[in-house]
Amino acid sequence: MSSYTEFFHPQRTKRKFDDYDDDIIFIHKNTTNPNYYNSNPDDSNNNEIISDHHFIHPITRQHESLASTSTSSSSDRIQFFVRMISGGKTLVLYGKKDDTVKLIHEKIQAVTGIPIIEQRLIYRGRQLQWESSLAECSIKNDAGLHLVGRMRSTEHPKVWQVIDGLVNSIYRMCKGEIGGCIKSVKSRLDEFLGMMKKNENENGEFNAVSLNTELSIFQSLCVPLALVMLYMSPHKGNKECAAESIRHFIDSSTSLLPKHIYSQCGNVVLDFCKFLSRAATQDDPLYIYCRSNLGSMVEDVMIGRCLRNRDTCSNRTSGVITVEDIFPFVGELANKLSEGLGSGNGSPSSSDVRDFAAFLRPIRVAIKDLPEYGGYILKPMMFNLSRYSDEINILYMLFLELMDKVCKCMEKMEGELVREPKTDGGWDQYLAILKELHSIAKLYEGLEDSFWSSIKAVKVSFRYLIVRYAKRGEDCKWIIEHKDLLDFESRRHLAMMFLPEMNDEYEELHEMLIDRSKLLAHSYEYFAHADSEKLRGGLFMEFTNEEATGPGVLREWFFLVCQEIFNPQNALFVACPNDRRRFFPNPASKVDPLHLKYFKFAGRVIALALMHKVQVGIVFDRAFFMQLAGSGISLEDIKDADPYLYSSCKQILDMDPSVVDQDVLGLTFAREIEELGCIKVVELFADGKNIVVNSRNREEYVELLIQHSFVTSVSEQVTQFVEGFEDIVRGPKTRKLFFKSLELEDLDGMLHGSESSMSVEDWKANTEYNGYKETDDQIDWFWKIVGEMTVKQQQVLLSFWTSLKHLPVEGFSGLASKLHIYKSNDSIDLLPSSHTCFYRICFPAYPSMAVMRERLNIITQEHVGCSFGTW
Repeated sequence: MSSYTEFFHPQRTKRKFDDYDDDIIFIHKNTTNPNYYNSNPDDSNNNEIISDHHFIHPITRQHESLASTSTSSSSDRIQFFVRMISGGKTLVLYGKKDDTVKLIHEKIQAVTGIPIIEQRLIYRGRQLQWESSLAECSIKNDAGLHLVGRMRSTEHPKVWQVIDGLVNSIYRMCKGEIGGCIKSVKSRLDEFLGMMKKNENENGEFNAVSLNTELSIFQSLCVPLALVMLYMSPHKGNKECAAESIRHFIDSSTSLLPKHIYSQCGNVVLDFCKFLSRAATQDDPLYIYCRSNLGSMVEDVMIGRCLRNRDTCSNRTSGVITVEDIFPFVGELANKLSEGLGSGNGSPSSSDVRDFAAFLRPIRVAIKDLPEYGGYILKPMMFNLSRYSDEINILYMLFLELMDKVCKCMEKMEGELVREPKTDGGWDQYLAILKELHSIAKLYEGLEDSFWSSIKAVKVSFRYLIVRYAKRGEDCKWIIEHKDLLDFESRRHLAMMFLPEMNDEYEELHEMLIDRSKLLAHSYEYFAHADSEKLRGGLFMEFTNEEATGPGVLREWFFLVCQEIFNPQNALFVACPNDRRRFFPNPASKVDPLHLKYFKFAGRVIALALMHKVQVGIVFDRAFFMQLAGSGISLEDIKDADPYLYSSCKQILDMDPSVVDQDVLGLTFAREIEELGCIKVVELFADGKNIVVNSRNREEYVELLIQHSFVTSVSEQVTQFVEGFEDIVRGPKTRKLFFKSLELEDLDGMLHGSESSMSVEDWKANTEYNGYKETDDQIDWFWKIVGEMTVKQQQVLLSFWTSLKHLPVEGFSGLASKLHIYKSNDSIDLLPSSHTCFYRICFPAYPSMAVMRERLNIITQEHVGCSFGTW
């Protein structure tokens, strides 16, 4: 072992990838290799060779790798020299041209005692691989080789050994040696993946530095390149083995490693993408698979931490992916989207749109991190940025091209929407593309305004896209700021996508048995301590001493309990003087010691009513609505809630300044309120009762007066209502998004329902028959009788039939299903019955219109129609 020395760790320098020839012959050049180094600093010749050596991989130029393959004979015997690791000693060895490099290593071990695994042979600046023959390595008579050692300081000797074996097995497969190699490739790859997993400690924490080093070794020995060459190999079974191995590496990385760790595998997947795009095509399934997974790896990586500009990267194998690395994928995918939009069916693939979004996100973050970025990129600066100038300009042009094509497709779409019935013309990806284009537009000065101007021109199709394709869980926040471009249907759909999805599985239902005579108290008891997750799962409702159960009973309960909650006699809410349908929290609700708990209960009930899409016959005052949306309140917002205060404040603001300054109003920054029968003076700020209102401070006075009257005085009540609402919708963010996506009138339609009189023709058009035909006398009589009824009788009939007191804004067509009239076999002496859950009314074949009118008049009396028929 005297010729074998200890090694020191060289300073790492930047690694460079050579461009590859068109015949796919690859040689990996490395300016330094941290795992192979000559330790003799005095040997300048050695240092020169080792410091700029090439590593010969099994995948080499065909004319080079296949040279000298003639049958071995005595004339093939050659002499060559092996310069030792230290001390200047040289071994003289003999061999045949078809001897493998491994055999030479064994001879060196026999002479020196240095283990094979510790040896590295360098010839002409290249490391020799074990499976290569001397002829394949172009070693001729009197050739001089250098023996170097693997660093003793490395922590990953086993990784090098496994990867060496993996590459050698791939090399043999590329030469056509299939037997046993496929199994070897799979086993060694599994062994390497297992080593990656071992970087996790018992606490579930990963050693990211060690993992990164292992991945660097994986790249340094060009495994991605070797696997791609195997994928392109003509030999049977090679393509399948390579594809399976590449997929296995990616799948295992994502399953074995947590997301913040497996993103380090991005460099390997990036290599797969680069090599496949050159060797195969961009439509190759394996390339698309690799590209998609690379997108998911870099999507959540913050530029400035893991993604940097190429000029600041010292080594791409250190886990750093540059902006320049991933931007070509943005351009590539943008072109594919453009082709899809320009095709006859106008339908880009969902995977292309998803990948486009994934690669675009870190690019946007990188641009926002630029020192010149002040909220957007100024157009004159686009050519003078410190970094990413080319990318920023290209991205701008990509936006213009894609936006133009999307809008043209949407113009065509509007023409198709006019025709009935509406069909899906391959529009399912338009909304997702628009979302990404909007994110690009926000980067550039004035481009977002241009974006929304273009959308305004195709707002009909934009609304349809929202209603048809906006899905729960997707990011739709980008639309909210421009909800004025939408109509009620699209705003309502957008708002509902922020609410949790109902789960109607029976075993998850929250069961309630309510006594009608104690409706509010019993309902509160069932809700007070109920788990919010269980409430979201669904409700099973039953009234005491009544047989009916199911959705129809639940709809009635929602209506009745909301009528009780907002009943002014219960002191929780106050009706607006100018609109008795509207309510806002009662500042004097504290007369009930449980009032705050009831406000939380009210928030839960309203959230659930919205989720169940039940019209409960009440609406909120604007001031209350604005607070729920997290917005401030202005003078115009209190017009309905307190018309007297509104009028007084308007008068103060409109009064001549000189008159106000004469103190004719006698106002100070205080107000009188009635509390439990007593008059109390409340200051609007400290010592406010001594500050006179004048022309200079009157606007502040009005603002503070409104704030105290409609915010401060009911802050506890609103807070509890909000807490209850958020229990159901899962947090303040969702609650604010829900209300911000709506206009007050939209919420009116969702909570109260239609204000229009019921149209008998609409009712008839949305009714189907079972046992009867539309031409039967009984059906003809029925609709004539309904047409003769008063509005009140029609409402009671609707309630008896469906348990609904109010129709949706769209009328009967907005119901969850058609209504049904069933022919029953009951005696003609019996009244009609209903199955409210299924919107079904049943009656026998009454012999005359008079008899039918008598029966229907009985069930349209409110005290009869308020309860249910059979289930």
